[in-house]
Amino acid sequence: MTDKIDLQLIELLQQGLPLVSRPYTVMAEQLKLSEDQVLKRLSILKQQGVIKRLGVIVNHRRLGYNANAMIVFDVPNALVEQIGKHISQFSYVNLCYQRPRQSEYWPYNLYCMIHGKNKEKVLQQLGHLTESCGLSQFNSEVLFSKQCFKQRGAFYKICPVKEKF
Repeated sequence: MTDKIDLQLIELLQQGLPLVSRPYTVMAEQLKLSEDQVLKRLSILKQQGVIKRLGVIVNHRRLGYNANAMIVFDVPNALVEQIGKHISQFSYVNLCYQRPRQSEYWPYNLYCMIHGKNKEKVLQQLGHLTESCGLSQFNSEVLFSKQCFKQRGAFYKICPVKEKF
């Protein structure tokens, strides 16, 4: 069960970790806790499923990766897991996941994302991926991003905790 301090901790997390060598120490100071107490609370919140995961969101454009494409494949369901595991082994594949098909208008069920310095590099990497994984036999689409949206993690509406009497 979460308490008022847990809710404050979640609110701090949603702002992003401080860019310092010990971000949990900074958060602990703000909450008037020790770093160990913050880490223990985070662990409990994760065990309880209140926090699903902690991860880094990288602004790839600021790092010089100005092209990215989502590649979608229509793979037989029996092969999705095997092919997905193979695709995800390549360092230039940032995401790889399965989604249900959406009727005959969107028959794709395997998705992967490739980021590159430019469009040509992404297409070169896709060519290598296609050849290495035997993907040319499957229908696919390459969807390059046309606009960069703000990237951020999950945002939770924090409801006040009712005090027990």
